[in-house]
Amino acid sequence: MNGVTHDVQFLPASDYSLLLRFGEEISLPTHQKIVKLLRLLAAEPIEGVQNIHPAYCSMLVKFDPLKLSHADVERVLKSFCSRFDQVELPKPRVRRISVCYGGEFGPDLKEVAELHRLSAAELIKLHSGTQYKVYFLGFVPGFAYLGGLPKELATPRLATPRKSVPAGSVGIGGAQTGVYPRETPGGWRLIGRTAQRLFDPARKEMSFLQIGDEVRFVPIGEEEFRAADSA
Repeated sequence: MNGVTHDVQFLPASDYSLLLRFGEEISLPTHQKIVKLLRLLAAEPIEGVQNIHPAYCSMLVKFDPLKLSHADVERVLKSFCSRFDQVELPKPRVRRISVCYGGEFGPDLKEVAELHRLSAAELIKLHSGTQYKVYFLGFVPGFAYLGGLPKELATPRLATPRKSVPAGSVGIGGAQTGVYPRETPGGWRLIGRTAQRLFDPARKEMSFLQIGDEVRFVPIGEEEFRAADSA
């Protein structure tokens, strides 16, 4: 039964999952379709759907194959997609993240700047002067994939990932930027660090960032960082 409707392609991904493809272009209109579908699924849950995994241009829907078939899930999701025009999205939250750039907190900043023939100050101005969009969360809990990195800052990942990246590290990986919410291995270029806790299972809203949020990075000095880190 897989096919295309409302610019959405439906493809079986496994015996218990269905992949929805919203084209190939990473864009705000594509992102908004995904968010609208998430809101419809939250308002009208499908019994038997177990997990939903949104990405830049796709969504993977996992379901209980004893309760649902691919055709069942596709039929309901197609009906949701036909209602996109009826879904109003709220004004996005703007989340500000204070970052101490360079030095021990951003060990790759100088190299990234040199690769792009920029000064450290120019790189910081470009990176912090942009408002980013949270397209989806993944990799580890609370890790937000941010769209909108200036093209001048797109940088390949490290050839050999670090075995340990400190929590709060702000990195660039390809055409993306993001913040490591916990200590973990990683191959992104580290340009700064924040003392803000981006994921806390004790909070009601565990992740500081949610899909659809907009993010601004605010440069701070080392003294302010250390004061916030010890608070």
